[in-house]
Amino acid sequence: MKIATLAAVSALALLAACNKPGEAPAAAPNAPAEAPVSVKAPAGVYVLDPTHATLQWSLLHNTISHYTARFDKFEARLTLDPANLENSKITATIDPASVNAAYPADYKASHAGSAYSGWNDDMANNPTWLNAKAFPAITFVSTSVKKTGARTAQVTGDLTFLGQTHPVTLDATFNGEIDRHPFANVPAVGFAAEGRFKRSAFGMAVGPVGDQVTIRFDGEFIQDAAPAAPAS
Repeated sequence: MKIATLAAVSALALLAACNKPGEAPAAAPNAPAEAPVSVKAPAGVYVLDPTHATLQWSLLHNTISHYTARFDKFEARLTLDPANLENSKITATIDPASVNAAYPADYKASHAGSAYSGWNDDMANNPTWLNAKAFPAITFVSTSVKKTGARTAQVTGDLTFLGQTHPVTLDATFNGEIDRHPFANVPAVGFAAEGRFKRSAFGMAVGPVGDQVTIRFDGEFIQDAAPAAPAS
C-alpha cells in the first residue's frame, strides 16, 4: 500500500476515534477568506523600471526539456486607473536583438561555418529565428483588462512579432505598491504576468524546438505623470 494511502487510512481512523458512535465527524474549521485587495496607487502613467524587471521566454526543446532565455532590453508604459482597472492600458516594446540565451558552450566549435558570432547573434538575426534586422521591434498593445480576482486580471492585447499581429492573453498578478519609491520619490507598483502563444502563428517553422512559447514578466513601474487636470 502506498504511503499516501496509509496516511489517509490513518487519518480516517483517528477521526473516527474522536467521535462518539452515531455522531457525525466534526466539521473542519473554515479557512480564512482572502482579504480583498485593491490597487490604491494614484491614477496616472507609470513607466517600467528597467533595473527591476525581467522578461523570460521558454519553449520545449527536443521534447525533453524547456529551453529558457530572456530579453535584456525592453520598455513598457502603464496607464493605471485604480478606480476601474478595466480602463487601464499597457504597451510594451522589446528589442529582439537583446536576446540572451546564456549559452555556455563554444558556439563556433559546434556551428562550423556559421556567419554569426555566437548563439545570441544567431538567435537574434537569423531569419529562421527573431530576424531582428528585418523586424527590429516586438510590441504588445493591450486591448482589454478583465479583473479575475483580488490580485489578478487577464490582459488581452495585440502582439506584433515578425511582421504579424495576433491577440495574446496574459494572466497578470498585482504584487504590491509603495507610496514613494526610495529613489524616484514617486508612487510605484509591481506586477507579474505570464502568457502563451504559438510561434507558428507568426510564421516560424516548427522542428525539434516546440511550437508553444511561454513568456514570463515580473517588474516594477514608477509613476511618470499624474492625470491631467480637467479643463476649467
